[in-house]
Amino acid sequence: MKQEKDSRLRKAFVLVLLPSCIMSAARLDAAWADETPHQYCARIGNDDLPRQATPALAGPIRRLFGISGKYALETTYYRCAGGHVMLCTVGANLSCGKADTRTALPAATEWCQTNRNSDFIPMAVTGHDTLYVWRCVDGVAKPGDKVGQIDERGFFSENWKELK
Repeated sequence: MKQEKDSRLRKAFVLVLLPSCIMSAARLDAAWADETPHQYCARIGNDDLPRQATPALAGPIRRLFGISGKYALETTYYRCAGGHVMLCTVGANLSCGKADTRTALPAATEWCQTNRNSDFIPMAVTGHDTLYVWRCVDGVAKPGDKVGQIDERGFFSENWKELK
């Protein structure tokens, strides 16, 4: 009896609530799409989701990073911090996502099993977003020096530039 009631409640959610959630999300996306990044960030304050740069940001991207054209828009993201637009361009070892601040990486420790005392663990193993340089000590991955500073939102501060 209880399972049948739970099943009916789940169906009610799917049929009634889920469409309204989707509609609300669609309205939010539509509102966001009608705003410039400056307007959106001024309204929202903080948004940690890196969003694809819009054509309106082409000039600032060229000025801040020295790149232009289709490539610039494809590799540059913006987010909002304190109501300001922040820009980041992805590069070989430049991450626009939040920094991985973990001090234990299972994949790195696994790599250390066959490289027991390596003084360096490749980024292909640790990830390009790790906050630390990693090494192996007796088959265990150990974090070393920080590779950069993170801002109050958890992003590598040197990868993000404020659009003024």
